[in-house]
Amino acid sequence: QVHLVESGGGLVQAGGSLTLSCAASGRTFSRYTMGWFRQAPGKEREFVAGIFWSTGTTYYADSVKGRFTISRLNAKNTVYLQMNSLKPEDTAVYYCAAAGLYGASSAREYNYWGQGTQVTVSS
Repeated sequence: QVHLVESGGGLVQAGGSLTLSCAASGRTFSRYTMGWFRQAPGKEREFVAGIFWSTGTTYYADSVKGRFTISRLNAKNTVYLQMNSLKPEDTAVYYCAAAGLYGASSAREYNYWGQGTQVTVSS
């Protein structure tokens, strides 16, 4: 059974940084795309960043490009989201997800989800 467990959320001031972690277990993820999504109150869940596990190829939503970095550490089966220059509009619950499709960026393409971690950016 696949488990994705996020951690690292919290409260930070605008301009600050946070690093989210997603510990993955239950299968081999070498052919999976791992993604980060976020959902703010009253809004739809939106794609933030993705990484193809085997090659490390990454891609980002325009809203976070240049500020966020997604990476993975094979030895720990963990995916990270380094978030810099945070803005109040980055406030949301952040979710880790896994998809069996290369380059997946739509929530419906992802098969497995974590429980989410809250990120709050104060102005």
